[in-house]
Amino acid sequence: MSDISDEAAPLFLVDGDATPEQVAALVAVFSSLGGRESPAPPTSEWAAPARRLRTTYAAGPGAWRGSGLPGSS
Repeated sequence: MSDISDEAAPLFLVDGDATPEQVAALVAVFSSLGGRESPAPPTSEWAAPARRLRTTYAAGPGAWRGSGLPGSS
């Protein structure tokens, strides 16, 4: 659990009836604080668009094997 620090200022309710201006000020303050944006989930390499592209093979001795033989990459 978390410990409550003694340094935190207590919350006091000064006036029970808030004016529209006070409510607007509170809304502005809390809106500016915002929340943390959740990080984007990591993209799966399985769904990467580059997987759909065919890899290129360099020309050279034995390069024909890479063009269509199973098990060669």
